[in-house]
Amino acid sequence: MAKPMVKIVDYNEQWPQEFTRLAADLRRALDDLALRIDYIGSTSVPGLAAKDQVDIQVTVAQLDGAVTDALTGIGYTERTGITADHRPPRATGPDSDWEKRLFAPPAGQRPTNLHVRIAGRANQRYALLFRDYLRAHPMAAEAYAALKRRLAPWMPDTGTYANVKDPACDLIMCAAEAWAATTGWAPGPSEG
Repeated sequence: MAKPMVKIVDYNEQWPQEFTRLAADLRRALDDLALRIDYIGSTSVPGLAAKDQVDIQVTVAQLDGAVTDALTGIGYTERTGITADHRPPRATGPDSDWEKRLFAPPAGQRPTNLHVRIAGRANQRYALLFRDYLRAHPMAAEAYAALKRRLAPWMPDTGTYANVKDPACDLIMCAAEAWAATTGWAPGPSEG
């Protein structure tokens, strides 16, 4: 088998501090353009194995040139061709609920995915609920880590890996939505 393009590593205790530093830089650059800056993705869940890539969600009022200009001004690069998130089965609402912008980090910065999403849209909520559910359910997080570890060696690239993993995330979201309904879950304060 060829060397896998996707590498899953054990949880790193330094990931939260790295997010905090990156979020502070983003807050300075975006100021009030960023309604929220949140730590999302697998590295945001304590103990969860992940790709060594910090995912950050910047919540904005609208996807416009001012946000792009502020981010490119500090060295981020918009990834062309990625303008929406995976739409889960039976998702209601317009396609715009899944619209986003994705940015690569400045040269020399640790691997980072910067997702820019609009406040109140389905994809903005999805990322936060997914994270909070896994934080509250370590057994589900462990099962998700096992899936990722088994899947990664067979994936030719990160895009294919994400496409194959999306249905598993949707299954987790089924449980997360039930949990949210019974607990009255709402996103907590911004983490950055």
